[in-house]
Amino acid sequence: MNYRDTAQQWLAQCSDTELKEQLESLLETGTEEEIADAFFQDLSFGTAGLRGIIGPGTNRMNIYTVRRATQGLADYINDTCTSSPARVVIARDSRNKGDVFVQEAACVLAANEIECFLYPRIEPVPALSFAVRDLDCFAGICMTASHNPAPYNGYKVYGSDGCQITSEAAAAISSAIANIDPFSQVKYINYEEAQERGLIKWVGDETLDRFVDAVCQCGIEPPDTVNEALSLVYTPLCGSGLECMQRIFEFAHVDELSLVEKQVQPDGNFPSCEYPNPEERSALELGLQVCEERGADLLLATDPDADRLGIAVAHEDDYVLPTGNEVGILLLDYLCKMHAQQGSMPNNALAISTIVSTAMIDAIAAHYGIEIRRTLTGFKYIGDIISELERNGEEERFILGFEESYGYLTGTHVRDKDAINAGLIVCQMARYYKSQGKDLIEALNELYEHYGYYANRTVNIAFPGAEGAQTMASIMSSLRENPPTELAGMPIAEVVDYQKGIGSLPCANVVELRIAEGTKIILRPSGTEPKMKLYIFAKANSSAEVRELLDLLEESARKVI
Repeated sequence: MNYRDTAQQWLAQCSDTELKEQLESLLETGTEEEIADAFFQDLSFGTAGLRGIIGPGTNRMNIYTVRRATQGLADYINDTCTSSPARVVIARDSRNKGDVFVQEAACVLAANEIECFLYPRIEPVPALSFAVRDLDCFAGICMTASHNPAPYNGYKVYGSDGCQITSEAAAAISSAIANIDPFSQVKYINYEEAQERGLIKWVGDETLDRFVDAVCQCGIEPPDTVNEALSLVYTPLCGSGLECMQRIFEFAHVDELSLVEKQVQPDGNFPSCEYPNPEERSALELGLQVCEERGADLLLATDPDADRLGIAVAHEDDYVLPTGNEVGILLLDYLCKMHAQQGSMPNNALAISTIVSTAMIDAIAAHYGIEIRRTLTGFKYIGDIISELERNGEEERFILGFEESYGYLTGTHVRDKDAINAGLIVCQMARYYKSQGKDLIEALNELYEHYGYYANRTVNIAFPGAEGAQTMASIMSSLRENPPTELAGMPIAEVVDYQKGIGSLPCANVVELRIAEGTKIILRPSGTEPKMKLYIFAKANSSAEVRELLDLLEESARKVI
């Protein structure tokens, strides 16, 4: 297909000055591969909505792809919503063009007679999830690309339960979008007119107040540790976490607080960290410098939309960065311990995690007598189970949801991972162990000594562009049709293909290579980025042995890829 012709058609119909200039430049100086990458597909709409590089093209985030997606969403809402008028709440983080995309989406929804509530400033994704139910909305939209690099933005859609939309809803919306021409078939009215007609309104501060109050109610800490001094450094990584986190620190009595000044102000270019992901040490370097200057006990970092939390712990003469799995281990043990001490453990207590998260939580859960339930990758599946618990009047059973990619939730106030909530519990947990003369790494090591040494590693292998998508499809097909028989010299005991459906889990493009108890590899293409994800699991008798096993497994898995 000649994608240059498609680009020319866009140029002829585009009325946005900035996009026209970018299109002209792409056609004049861009390579055929660059033009193809911008137009070889429509930006895919899935359960995470849209996510892509900002720029001109069908495979890019721009006002036309946002308008088209919103018209499809509006058609879906008007076909399925029984209340009138239907309501949608919209938020954004610090991403470039976020304010523009919010306004464009609101104008399309308003033209379809759908009432819109807009957060007046950047706010975390969990605050959007909360607002959906607080304002009795049929849906929510957040303009965010999570922790992706600066060129990206996205469009995440939530259902009336505050959870990311179901696969069925995503399929219906995607089907509606496919039939819409972004230039001629999108309803649109002027922003000011929509405001005058009462179709666009602001979200009041009282909604955010209720969100923060709900987070505070999740706190759990012995009364005698509240006055233990805790020295803390916090960075929002130029994102949306500052406002809510500062209120949480005040509630948590964090008196020794330092901010990473170069990362306090919202900035979609993320000038101080190329990849604003709290999973990466490079994103935390400035925060670690402040920690060393102040002698802080702990560093907290939230990603741009403040749904993921990374931490660094002062341990011996260094700062150690526990993984998402390790923080999940610490949180589960701490929460169970606090509930046991305070006599507040729910009947049939339940923790929820994903198939790619550490197996160590099963051992901890068995010790405390609680249930562990596993979901596919993606916090929406954890949110779905919380919603199911609520429908059955059993929401009090839930004590923790977490995924290895630094997402945590300890309450039922939202249906998504919540770094504001996690930040509160981590502060209380750190203070509890400090009162016992321990840091969080020492507490973690005690758990390893008790339950055994489990370790995990996530490896991302990039496959950009149209060719990359084809390559990933070929890899997954090969794993199913001709799987390896051994990894790192160890025989593969079982190949599990989640595309066939495993238990009650939905079908998914995931293959698991099981070797032994606690040792396996899971492979899947990312649903939001052009990369293959390898999840490596190992269990051994010591820290050194388990790390050596991880290295061997990674080396072997890369050869398979």
